[in-house]
Amino acid sequence: MNIGLACDHAGYSHKEKTKKYLEELGYNLNDYGCFSEESVDYPDFAHQLANSIIKEVNSLGIQFCGTGNGINMSANKHKEIRAALCWNTHISEQARLHNNANVLTMPARHLSWDEVKEIIDVFLNTKFEGGRHQTRVNKISP
Repeated sequence: MNIGLACDHAGYSHKEKTKKYLEELGYNLNDYGCFSEESVDYPDFAHQLANSIIKEVNSLGIQFCGTGNGINMSANKHKEIRAALCWNTHISEQARLHNNANVLTMPARHLSWDEVKEIIDVFLNTKFEGGRHQTRVNKISP
């Protein structure tokens, strides 16, 4: 599976740890930046990640910014993207199970690395339940 990664300067450290962790697990990764802790604009990276999923370069995406809000809002401007802001494992599970989220967004300034890793594991290992949830997902983008 190909997974895309994106962040702003606040999420850089978690993105780099995520990259190493997922490579060790055998995932193929595409890193859309940013590439340092120098101040950048999160939409630049969220749009690249979103477009990679739309073009089916990546199956899923993982992204970070300070609170997660800005980069999440940016990704969700794309009709085919269902980015979910997750700050614990329950929300991560529900985002995949009920919403078929294709982008996991996390608030880098509010999560430890151990929390990030757990949230990622749940997100990647939870499958969409479908059924009545598919009807709802179909209504997200009119």
